[in-house]
Amino acid sequence: MPLSVKAIRIRSKNSTLGLPSLVFIYLLLSILALIFSSSLFSNAFQREEAVTPLAMAVFLTIPAVLLIFLGVSVFRLLWDVFSHQVGSKFQARLFFYFALTVSLATIPVTLITVQFVRELVNSWKAANLSSVMNDAQWFATESYRYRIKNLAKIAEQYSPSAANPQATDEELEGIQDFTQDAQGHWKSLFFAGNEAQRLPLPPGTSEGYVPREPRRDPDVIRYITIPRPGTYRLFTFSLGVDFDRRIRNIEGAKGKVQALESLNPTLKRLLIMFYGAFFLPTILMTLLIAFSFSRSITQPIVELADATRKVADGDFSIRILSRRDDELGALVSSFNAMVHDLERTRNKTIQEEKINMWQDMAQRLAHEIKNPLTPIKLSAERVLRRWQKDPASCEDILESSMMAIIQEVDGLNTLLSEFRTFSRLSSMTFSDTPIGDLIEESINLYRSSYPEVSFVTNRVDPTIAVKAERRYLSQVLSNLLLNAIDAMDGRGRIEFSTDLVKKRDTQYCRLRIADNGKGIPEKDRPHIFTPYFTTKEKGTGLGLPIVQRIVTEHGGTIWFDSAEGVGTAFFIDLPVAEPIAGKV
Repeated sequence: MPLSVKAIRIRSKNSTLGLPSLVFIYLLLSILALIFSSSLFSNAFQREEAVTPLAMAVFLTIPAVLLIFLGVSVFRLLWDVFSHQVGSKFQARLFFYFALTVSLATIPVTLITVQFVRELVNSWKAANLSSVMNDAQWFATESYRYRIKNLAKIAEQYSPSAANPQATDEELEGIQDFTQDAQGHWKSLFFAGNEAQRLPLPPGTSEGYVPREPRRDPDVIRYITIPRPGTYRLFTFSLGVDFDRRIRNIEGAKGKVQALESLNPTLKRLLIMFYGAFFLPTILMTLLIAFSFSRSITQPIVELADATRKVADGDFSIRILSRRDDELGALVSSFNAMVHDLERTRNKTIQEEKINMWQDMAQRLAHEIKNPLTPIKLSAERVLRRWQKDPASCEDILESSMMAIIQEVDGLNTLLSEFRTFSRLSSMTFSDTPIGDLIEESINLYRSSYPEVSFVTNRVDPTIAVKAERRYLSQVLSNLLLNAIDAMDGRGRIEFSTDLVKKRDTQYCRLRIADNGKGIPEKDRPHIFTPYFTTKEKGTGLGLPIVQRIVTEHGGTIWFDSAEGVGTAFFIDLPVAEPIAGKV
């Protein structure tokens, strides 16, 4: 009879990454695609260079890693299918449907995108933008040269008789005369025009156009004449509004067109890289999410099938833990309720069996009491006969006969005391009992008597307290300790550990007491908690039944796990005094 509730938590055992992690990575990749896709192309255009194999390898690292994850997940799924794992075929079918949906959605988009880019490239080639830009630059250059010649004529034909030089030519921004004194210092003799174009020093001393400096000569050009010896006349002509900016725009546009033409031979590889770096990861992430989603759907069904099989084998302690609030969660809750009802029905049957067992126990107790009465009667009759025949010689047999009587009476007294404990525990007073302190108290009773036994308690949580009758729980621990010491022949290791588990709406402390003794033979395991069953020469067979009775009276359960030559571990679940938040 299973004596504990074994909780199975639904989780995906084959998923490489969880669904929340996959969704987070998917969103991260989408953001990266939006940020870096434009910069990737703009950098390639501005540097006028093709994408290097190293850059392609770096950008393809993410899809390669995702492809490995997907490959591992698919391999595990195929392995489950071929090994006939429960639910694997259903999961494979769901994953196939998801993958087919993704393919049907992405293949047309990919084909349309490729066709669009191809038509765009063909249209770009047909437009011959490079030739157009060269013609535009040539036209602008020729216009500039023509204009420069006209401005030079204006400067050379200038007549100082004009009152306002700007009135004669709109392109003339200013006129300024410079001279140099005997010490070599420059002095401005005359200035007319836009004050923004006034200079403190002449920009040169040679006739003709002065080389332009963008910061000094924004959108203007300067021309020097020497009307008389020692005098330098500086003409400042406007080249037009935003002349420098327009020239930069033309040069920049021409550079971009040249960059596009230089990328023409490797454009296909650039597009493949873009697809592999940004679009392929989204497809792989979608497939990984589909895989995880199919696992999350099939896993509750798998757990239900596994739990149903265990129930069919007679294990009614199975419970499935699920946080889902959908139809599958309702199905799991219905299953747990069904198993609970089955367990309750079986307990009623067990209760009837217990009644029959008590009847059998009464008969066996009568037999156990009758057995020692025979030697007691024989010893008494022996003394009586000797007393009647030869009172003087009674001393020879008196001591041995009395010792035999006393020994059998002591055995009867022990038998009756344990039976009384087993049959009716006295009233209990429950209190909050720290399990760690109780374990230490029980160990201290045997530590000095058994120096070759190692008591290990480092996995006992001192903060856990249970609702218990202290003296009865001490009796449980003492009984299990003595059994463990006896199984190890007085030398070995006994390990204590505690943990918190949750059954339905109640928190329990799970106490584990494990030894490395000789273990319990398989043929004896079904009878361990059966009254009067014992493998010890002087045992009564009531020790473990009393332990089970005490644990049951505390609202707990007890069971064990044993292997011959390895050892035995007893597990006890007891309700905790106060539920501990955040620990299950």
